[in-house]
This record gives sequence, structure tokens and C-alpha cells, in this order.
Amino acid sequence: MTRFTLMIATSLVTVSPVTGFAQQAPRAAATADHAIGPEYDSTHVYVAPEDFDRFVTSVTATFGGTATTKGVFQVTPTTSQTNSQLVLTPVGILSVFGFVTPVPYPFGAERTGYLVDDIDAAVTSAVKHGASRLLTTFPDPIGRDVVVQWPGGVNMQLYWHTTKPHYAPLATVPENRIYLTADSANAFLKSWSGYAHAKLVSDDKAAPGVEIGQPGKTYRRVRLTSGYGKMTVMVSDGQLPWPYGRDMTGYEVSSLTVTLDKAKSAGVETLVPAHREGDRDAAIVRFPGGYIAEIHAAAAKN
Repeated sequence: MTRFTLMIATSLVTVSPVTGFAQQAPRAAATADHAIGPEYDSTHVYVAPEDFDRFVTSVTATFGGTATTKGVFQVTPTTSQTNSQLVLTPVGILSVFGFVTPVPYPFGAERTGYLVDDIDAAVTSAVKHGASRLLTTFPDPIGRDVVVQWPGGVNMQLYWHTTKPHYAPLATVPENRIYLTADSANAFLKSWSGYAHAKLVSDDKAAPGVEIGQPGKTYRRVRLTSGYGKMTVMVSDGQLPWPYGRDMTGYEVSSLTVTLDKAKSAGVETLVPAHREGDRDAAIVRFPGGYIAEIHAAAAKN
């Protein structure tokens, strides 16, 4: 079996017992990290079979890229059948599923799939850092998988592939967007940061609430980065107007205006029009089939 090997950093990554955020300790040995890289990670998108092709076409028309050959597979440990296709775009990968049978538990609620170098070691580490397995590790047609849940009910799938894939580096790294309340936010941040060796990019405890549809309020916005890519955790009272909270992934593009024009031509609906959010311009859209995503670009400097 072919395994990925990882380049090990030259500094020790430790976790603060107070915040849970990974911090670098100078001149120390590195710790293990099971991430392969964000170009091998994907957002899981479930659509109805009749919307499947239209959705895939709309994604590539909006972001560019290509799609693998569509097929029908069993990707769960219990009997099921789904259309499946991988959409490879410069701004992130999407694993698209269109089940032609009922979707067995616990599938359908996982937001992402992360490729790891050692599935058993990754699961052991995840559980050690506070995750729970929603089912035990199982084989799929190209490797082994598990679904885990982090504090706050954040579900993710971890993968290991028998044969090493080769994907081009991304132009920009997508952002896993997680909405939590204060009841679980610190527990999630500590667990994920410990597992992923995540580094804190920013922690704004009074971000403008208008960014999540709550004008007149503030919320906590935490941005992290790790070998699994970018993550933004939005901590609020949870009283979010639609569609906030439904956007699982944010995609960074070079021009928001150009991308939204392409999206409109491809049948993508703009739910939240383009607006300024600090250092970025952002919008929320809905693709054919119902997938809701955030799209953003760096704000122009005056």
C-alpha cells in the first residue's frame, strides 16, 4: 500500500490549555500531523439525482476546473448506491453525491472530507482530542474512511486512499465555515486546534453582527489555518436569519464581481449580495440543487 509522507516542520507545535490554539515553540522537535494538504480535501455536497449534472456544470462554470468521470458507487459500509463525482476547481474540491437509495446514517451531515496519511493514527488522535466516532472505520472502493463528530456537533469524514492521488495545488484555499454558540465554541476550538495543530490567524470578539445577518449586534469571529486548510468559526447567539449558518464553505476568488457574473449565467442564485466585511468583499450564493456557499475576494485597498 502506498502511503503519503509528510514534510515535518522544524518547530514543536503545542496547544495552549487555556485557548486550545496551536502555538509554535522555538527550536523544538516537530509533532506528527496527519494532514496531506488542502488540495486533497473536499466539501461534501449532497444533491438530488435529477440536479446532479446541473450542479456540477454550474460549479465549473463559476470557478473553472474539471470533474472526474461520473459513476454509481457504494460509498457507505451498509447497502446504498449513489451517483458520485469529484469536482476539481482552483478554489477547492467538492465531492458530489446524488443518492439513488436512501442515505444511511450518519452520512449526509458531514461537511468535509479530509485526506490523511494514516487513518488509524488520525482516528486515535481525533478521539484523544475530543472527537467521537459516529461509526467505526470502514473500507470504501479506494481506501478507508471514518466519520467523526467534534464538540458542537461538527461532523467530518476522514479518508485514507490505497493509491496516492496527485492533484494540482490550489490557487486559493477554501474556508470551512462553522457556526457555533458560546456553549460549545471553546471546546471545539481546543479539540480541533489540538488535533490539526491549527494556528490562530485572528480572534475578533466583537466582529460586526451584520456579517452574519445580525445588524446592531456583535459576534466572535475566529480564523484558523492548518494542514487541513482554512477555518472560520462564528460564535453567536445562534439566532441567525436564513441563509446564514447554511454556508459550509467559503471560496476565495480574485474578483468577486466577475465570479458572481459567471455564477448568474450558470443559474446560481445570489442570496446575500456583495458587501464589505473588513478585509474582504463577500456574498452568499445558492447553486442548482440547493448547495449554499460563501464567495469572497480581498477588498481593494484605497
